[in-house]
Order: sequence, then C-alpha cells, then structure tokens
Amino acid sequence: MRTILISGANRGIGLKIAHKLLKEGNRVSIGIRNLSSISNGILDPKEWSPNQLLINHYDALEINTAKKWIDNTKEKFGSFDSLINCAGVFSRIPFLYEDSERNEIIKTMNINFLSIWDLCRLSWEELVSSKNGRILTLVSMSGKRSKGDLAAYTSSKFALMGLCQTIRNNGWDKNIRLTVICPSWVNTDMAKEVKSTNKFDMTQPEDIAEFCSTILKMPKQSVPFEISLNCNLEV
Repeated sequence: MRTILISGANRGIGLKIAHKLLKEGNRVSIGIRNLSSISNGILDPKEWSPNQLLINHYDALEINTAKKWIDNTKEKFGSFDSLINCAGVFSRIPFLYEDSERNEIIKTMNINFLSIWDLCRLSWEELVSSKNGRILTLVSMSGKRSKGDLAAYTSSKFALMGLCQTIRNNGWDKNIRLTVICPSWVNTDMAKEVKSTNKFDMTQPEDIAEFCSTILKMPKQSVPFEISLNCNLEV
C-alpha cells in the first residue's frame, strides 16, 4: 500500500488515476481547486473511508495551498511516499503572440511547470524519508516534439521534461524514481475540440491509470523514466 498525493484529480486523467489507486487499497490525498467539483462522482467523499481518501484545496497558482496540502496529508496519514502530477492547462497561444496574450503565457508556464517544481520540492523530504519514493508526472508528447504552433503549451511541457530529468538525477541515490508519461491526444475535456482523431481512437484516461498503478508496484530497479503513448503515428 502506498500513500499518494495526486493533483488535478477532479476530472480527466487525474480522476481515473485516483479512483483506480483507491480501489486497489492505497491511501490517496488529492489536491483540487474546486472542492465541490467531486460531489456525487466516483471520488465523492461519502463513498470512501476518511482513513483512505483526503480531499484538499489546491490552486496551482498559490504556493501556500501546496504547503497546506502537504501538511494536511502528513497530519492525517503520518507520511506519504508518492506524488502524481496531473494538474495542467492547455493553451493555443502561438509563437507570434499579441501583447494582450502575454499573461496567458506566464499563467501556462506557472501551472504546467513552476507549480509542479514546487510540489516536488516541497514533497522532497517525505519522499526521501520513505526510502522508496515515486514521482509520476503527466508531461505529454508536446514535451518531446513540437507540432503546429502551440508555442506556449509546448514550451511549458519542454521545460517540464527538462525539470523531470533533473529531479530524476537528484533522487536516484535517494531511492526516488521518477516517471514521465507522454501521451498524445487523450479523451478528456482538453481534447474535446480535436477533430482529426475520433474520441474512441484516442488514448483513454483509464489506460494511463493502469500504467500508473503498475509503475507504483514495480521495484526501483525496473521503473521506467519515460512512457510514450501514441494514439496516432509519430514520425
């Protein structure tokens, strides 16, 4: 059994990951911006023991909420050994952006890059103490290559990939293993406007949840750094 922090677990990929890990008997502490967003859903707190599920307010743009979330988890569960970073935001800001779009670029970088850096940094002491720490981060294929002109989003994901490589280096001798998961289109709200790929032909959130479950069970000598999931041909 693991004790796991999961950001962005109120919908999409994060929701399916949290649900699967709870069903497998793990203790899960989720950080979400809107606490009411999980009411009457598969993570409704009325359906789970308070000794297994902890729900916290977390805003990726407010570092104090990250600190409070971590403190709450330690107070409730005593410690934790895993962190899964699912929170993120999509942006269509292109390379030749307008001055009025600059703030969205900064927001995209803060949510997709800096907030994850902060969560990993603030969780570090607990992950080291566990002597078997795990970090899983949803990066996206956009952190490996650029297609089209999604400059803000792609830049934030390339930055995140570089950060994850560095975190991996820092954690290796401390028995912390980090895995980046890089899907292309996933059947979530983020992809609802995509017309080029049928929703049923996209990677499904449940598929990614299955990978996360498996990685958390693997011994440290067999944990992969990168998993790429392609619903269409990458050339």
